[in-house]
Formats: sequence, structure tokens, C-alpha cells
Amino acid sequence: MIGSSSALLRLARAGFILAREGVFSIIQPPADLPFPARLGLSIAKLFERSGLSDKSKGERLSVALNRLGPSYIKMGQFLATRPDVVGPELAEALSSLQDRVPAFGMKEAKEAVEKALGAPVDELFDEFSEPVAAASIAQVHKASFIDRDGVKQTVAVKVLRPKIAESFARNLGGFYTAARLLEKIHAPARRLRPVAVVDTLARSIQFEMDFRLEAAAMSEMAEHCTDDQDFRVPTIHWERSGKSVMTMEWIDGIKLNDMEGLKASGQDLKKLGSSVIQNFLRHALRDGFFHADMHPGNLFMDPDGRLVAVDFGIMGRIGPTERLFLAEILYGFISRNYMRVAQVHFDAGYVPPSEDVATFAQALRSIGEPIQGRSADEISMANLLGQLFEFTEVFGMHTQTQLILLQKTMVVVEGVARMMDNELNLWNTSEPVVKGWMEENFGPGAKIKEAAGGLASLAQLSAGLPEMAKRAERLSVSFDEMGRNGMRLDVQTVAAIGKAEARESRSGRVALWVIAAAMTAIAAGIWM
Repeated sequence: MIGSSSALLRLARAGFILAREGVFSIIQPPADLPFPARLGLSIAKLFERSGLSDKSKGERLSVALNRLGPSYIKMGQFLATRPDVVGPELAEALSSLQDRVPAFGMKEAKEAVEKALGAPVDELFDEFSEPVAAASIAQVHKASFIDRDGVKQTVAVKVLRPKIAESFARNLGGFYTAARLLEKIHAPARRLRPVAVVDTLARSIQFEMDFRLEAAAMSEMAEHCTDDQDFRVPTIHWERSGKSVMTMEWIDGIKLNDMEGLKASGQDLKKLGSSVIQNFLRHALRDGFFHADMHPGNLFMDPDGRLVAVDFGIMGRIGPTERLFLAEILYGFISRNYMRVAQVHFDAGYVPPSEDVATFAQALRSIGEPIQGRSADEISMANLLGQLFEFTEVFGMHTQTQLILLQKTMVVVEGVARMMDNELNLWNTSEPVVKGWMEENFGPGAKIKEAAGGLASLAQLSAGLPEMAKRAERLSVSFDEMGRNGMRLDVQTVAAIGKAEARESRSGRVALWVIAAAMTAIAAGIWM
């Protein structure tokens, strides 16, 4: 009971801070939201401080969550990858969340390194700088040492925040309390499985706080990218890395959020924009393993013009079925074969067999037709997938976390690529990767690979080798036609689909915020 009361008090404090920073004012409640919930939101807005009208949604969320601390920052960043839970609009606002946690002191940092690696900092490194970057989970120091071959290695040392694990454990208790309460009082929200969402968050944080796993992810991606000419991964120094400290190669490059520096470099930024898109698709389709946090602050351009990624705490994996699913739906929309796209969903088990394939194909047509005959440089594959996933509620599809993470990452990489080239033609840029993957998996050589690797499931879904070879050829022709004639996703389609969502689903998306709002009255008496 005491633990439960403590969790409720922490939620009450969170509700008060969210209210003070105007977060509840950016939520657009559905028209049929029950009166008690509307009352809770109205009360919360009374505590909003003045001077917030000029602040964007992202700024309000950033200030509020940074005031609440690292656990809430990570929760916000995690929910940005789950538009199925919080809705696309709020997910987009959370995507701009900035991690502005102050750095911790040098004494604490050196003690943490010594505890993790079993030796004083002065023995491990010749130089060890003040923090050069700080975030919610860790901070980074620039350092150097002489390796066994007598070569000076300049490195980045990532150090976990002291006592951060205990802080997360306390706040996760509050998140679980809110999730259980939501499931208990709001039956429609159970389909979104809020407790399971918190479970996923807890597991994600556990992985992020173990730098051995991040180092392993970097090592795995480096192996996949050995032959890539325009992408690389920093080298890990395993002997100076552990659970709470990671030492990696220092990257002398320009961050992709430094547009002035990129322009001054003289490098081909259009080529760099294409590289962002092509490498993401290559990792997803070829490797089934992709960097799922590719915002411009985590990407560098090195002196040779190559793309270098850092911060591998959040990674995505998709299996052969999901990769085939992705390629098939992209091709299906290109060729306007909506029945094929619908059937792929049923074959993969994403839509319950109780639903009607033809009706689902009709819904897909409502996405596909508005994009025909539009300018190619305004096409967005990410928005296409986003609209597709919005049908999850209408057709009772189970949430596919791995596909949602893929779609969310596509949104980010498209934005980064168009920072480099605002006229980027996404379909022409993607063609070499998507076409190459389809030819490799569906072309004449695919049968041999299937026999050697036992990929019988791919063969079954492929509907036969000759058809796949023709399909790869038709894909190439379709890409060429799109490059000439173009097509575009209509943003109004998103709004139209949103209106078709189920009544209870719309309510469920704001229910968690409403719980926090309802606690505001308690908080006012405690903290004002």
C-alpha cells in the first residue's frame, strides 16, 4: 500500500508539472470524451503558467519532461516511437524532445570509470576531458591512450550516470501504477496493452543502461557494413569498456544538425542525403538490423564524406517475413494492386482471419489512390506506412512493434535526408536498394539461396520464382515511371483516416494524460 501511495504521489507531481508547462493544452480531446475526463483536463489547464502561447508542442514537452528528470525523458523518447499508443500528432511532438540534463562532475565520472574498469582513470587514459556531451542516461568525455602498438588512440568515453538505475526503478513503479489503472478503468485501452508498453520501456531502458549490449550492437552493424563505401561505425575498444563505461573511436566529423558546417565543408550534400535513405533501407532489408535513433545529432559526416552513426542504444530488428512484407506493400502501392497488399497482411497474420480481405483492400485503396499522379519529390514512404498502420484499430490488427519502430525511423531519416536536399526524390533514391533486394531474393539466384539456407517460408510467400523475377522487373519499370511522372502522399488522407478510428480508441490515447491531470488537484496542495 505504501509503495502504491508513493507511486500515486509521484504521478500527482508529474501531473502538476505537465500542467504548469502547458502540456495538457496541446492535447486535442475527442468530442465524445467522457465528462469526468474533460473536467480533469480543464482543471489541469488552470495551473498553466503564463507566457506559453508562443511555445511549440515540442518545446512544452521538452521543458516539462526535463523538469521531471531522466526517467520521463526516456519515457517521452520511447513513446515517440509508439504513435499507435499516443497518436501520430503527439508522437511527432515527442520526436523533437531535446535531452537537456546537466552533466555530472568530473570526480563522479572518474569514480564511475574506476569502479567499472578496475583501474584509475590516470592509468587507463593519458588525457580525460571535461564532459563534451550530457544526456539522460550518460555523458561523454574525450580521452586518449597509447595502444599496444604504440599508436595514440583518441576516443570517446561514455559514462553511465551514477544511481540512474535506482532512479528509473522508482519512476517505473509510477508508470506501472498508471498503466494498471488505465486498464482497470478504461476497457477500450486494453487493446493497446498499456502494461505491456511499460514492460517494453523497462526492457529498453535495461538494454540502454548496459553498454556491453550497445557495444555489441555496434560490432554487429560494423560486420554488416564491412563492404559499404559510404557508411561506417566507430571502432569499439573492448578492453576499456564494461557495463557502465564504453570507449569507442572519437569521430572527427560534422554532425548532420550543423548545416552551416556541412555547407562550409564543400561536400556534396545531395549525395549525403541519398546516403542517409539508402543506408537505412539497406540495413533494414539486407541485414534486418537497423539503427532506430537516426536523428541528425547521432549522425556525422567524416572528412571523406562518409556517413558515421553513433549512439546504438536503440536498435531495430525485422525478420525475413517482415522484410518481405515491407517490399511487397511498397510494390503493391506502386502498382496499385491493393488486393495483393491486403493479402500480404493476411498471409503475415497481421490482420485477424475473421476480417474480410476485399474490405481491407478497399480501405487500402483510400490510401493509395490520393498519391497517384503527384510530384515525385513530395512522396513519403514513411507517411504511406504511417497511414497504413492507422488501420490497426479499425481492423483489429495486433500492434507490430518492430514495424512501428521501422516506420518511425523512416520518418526521421526522410526528414534528415531532406535537410540535405529538399528536392530529394525518395523513390528514385530508394530504387537501387529495394530493387536489388527484390532481385536477390526473388530473382534466378534466390532459389539456390533458399535451398542452401532453408528459407522455405520465403519461397511459399513468393508465389513462385518466375513470377518473382517478373515482379522485380516490373518494380524497376514502376520506379522509372514514378521518377518521370511522380506521385504524392496527400496529408489530408491522414486526417480522413483518423476520423474513421473507433470511438473508444480515440479516448484511450488521451486516457493516460487524463489520469495525470486528475492528480493535479492533489499535487496543488502538496507542492504549491
